[in-house]
Amino acid sequence: MPSQPVPADHSIVELSAVALSAAIQRRALSCTEVLQAFWGQIDRLNPAVNALVAPMPREPLLAQAAQLDAELAQGKSRGPLHGFPQAPKDISPAAGMVTTKGSPIFQGQVSSSDAVIFERMRAGGALFVARSNSPEFGLGGHTYNPVYGTTRNAFDQSRSAGGSSGGAAVAVALRMLPVADGSDMMGSLRTPAAFNNVYGLRTSVGCVPHGPGDEVFFQQFSVAGPMARDIPDLALLLSVQAGFDARLPLTHRSDGAQDWGQGLERDFRGRKIAWLGDLGGHLPTEPGLLDTCRAALGAFADIGCTVDEVLPDFDLEQLWRAWIDLRSFSVAGANAALYDDPQKRALLKPEALWEMERGRALSAMDIYAAAKVRSSWYEVLRRLFERYDFVVLPAAQVFPFEAELDWPHAVGGRSMDTYHRWMQTVVGATMAGLPALSVPAGFGPNGLPAGLQIIGPTQADRALLQIGHAYDQASGHARRRSPLLG
Repeated sequence: MPSQPVPADHSIVELSAVALSAAIQRRALSCTEVLQAFWGQIDRLNPAVNALVAPMPREPLLAQAAQLDAELAQGKSRGPLHGFPQAPKDISPAAGMVTTKGSPIFQGQVSSSDAVIFERMRAGGALFVARSNSPEFGLGGHTYNPVYGTTRNAFDQSRSAGGSSGGAAVAVALRMLPVADGSDMMGSLRTPAAFNNVYGLRTSVGCVPHGPGDEVFFQQFSVAGPMARDIPDLALLLSVQAGFDARLPLTHRSDGAQDWGQGLERDFRGRKIAWLGDLGGHLPTEPGLLDTCRAALGAFADIGCTVDEVLPDFDLEQLWRAWIDLRSFSVAGANAALYDDPQKRALLKPEALWEMERGRALSAMDIYAAAKVRSSWYEVLRRLFERYDFVVLPAAQVFPFEAELDWPHAVGGRSMDTYHRWMQTVVGATMAGLPALSVPAGFGPNGLPAGLQIIGPTQADRALLQIGHAYDQASGHARRRSPLLG
């Protein structure tokens, strides 16, 4: 960052992403002005939260902004992200930028290529100003690592930002970015969205390319998606991210570019919501969390939905065991070379070692048995969606916790037996490959944010955006601002 901070232009950074894009396209704002305004906001607020790391040199970015302005002057637009400052999550590679994955093993490593979504964002006119911070290897729902340190909550800097897309969520909440990319394997878009009072969409498997990577068929758990302050903004970024890529054979084809922002208005009168709550007491929750989430259900009634309390008929502990086996299998396979190198293995955090050693100890039949459980769970939800339009439950089981903790070791008086058991609420959507939208649910008695996740049927991403938009207009929770914004 420069020694003399750039003053923030609040009139620009407060614009919605949709309004900002429109202003750039009609040349009411220049790309250079926009870049300077967001730098001002970053200079003002990032020191307090550490959301954006590895900043890029500013002179080359100014030259890129000037080139983007020249293109607009010639009647050429790259799309809705033309001139948008962005900070790709520090998990996937971004060409010419440091990609550490939060690990000292990769500290200082500069990538030579882009992940598909970064490739699309860059081609669409985004200006990559920094990386957004993430926990080491994206493991855990709390954004801290030995390379860049801890990212702090947008509403209370003594608290966690969530993870693994914690830097992205805080940057959006504090108007340091108009929108942001994230990824989600075990709530990595949903938990930080809930912790920072913004929206995060875990997309359907295949909706947004996530990769490329060494393995492109088994990798179905981690997906990429957008984060934003409202649903039209979320849809704007999704319109750039989504779509088929031949390098990733499970991605979906569509006829031409799809504008996800079209058709968001929809009448939800008579639609039915299944409220799963704490899964009949199976999920421990922090005191006050369920009450806050239940109160937020009133917004669904306000838009004409009926809400029923439902408990799926399934062995939820069996689902958990199948999940951690499939997760460990995936993590161990993706990081085998690191574990096999004794010097690199010595630099891995305990949670990463735990995952890798569990995964390496599993047999092929263990994995097949877990996959069968996954398939049975999907069938239970498929039948549930024959009776209900959407399924809703808390996006997190706790409010943002103390930033100095590694993870919550007890929730609601129950000890957590793994580093991620406190996040069990997000497993259902991941295991079924379903889209899930994290929406703000208001603030608890402690003044901290909470969130709901709305889960839709297979490939119902557009329907999720539609109900999310109606919910946002009815609830108004996302319009509560961080005290840091003044």
